Amino acid sequence: QVQLVESGGGLVQAGGSLGLSCAASARTFSRYAMGWFRQAPGKGREFVAAISGSAGTTYYADSVKGRFTISRDNAKNTVYLQMNSLKPEDTAVYYCAARYGVVAITTPHPYDYWGQGTQVTVSS
Repeated sequence: QVQLVESGGGLVQAGGSLGLSCAASARTFSRYAMGWFRQAPGKGREFVAAISGSAGTTYYADSVKGRFTISRDNAKNTVYLQMNSLKPEDTAVYYCAARYGVVAITTPHPYDYWGQGTQVTVSS
């Protein structure tokens, strides 16, 4: 069982930045691919970014490409999401997810473990 705990959400003005962190309890964290997803009110869960176990491969949704950066520190069992140039449409609950296997995946179903989510609100 892997526990994921997100932190770093909050309220920010459009054009601002926020950084999210997700701490994992996995013993062999580098064997887990990690992803960030988000869910806005009344909408389904949407892929944001993913990173392979070695951090050698990253994927981004078109809507965040060039503005968000996913990274990980395997020594600290932590994955990060740096969000710049935030827009009101980025407002959502952001979830961290983990799947056993080093290959990053861009859809939610293969992920085995999920955090509780952290709210990000971008005001216009």
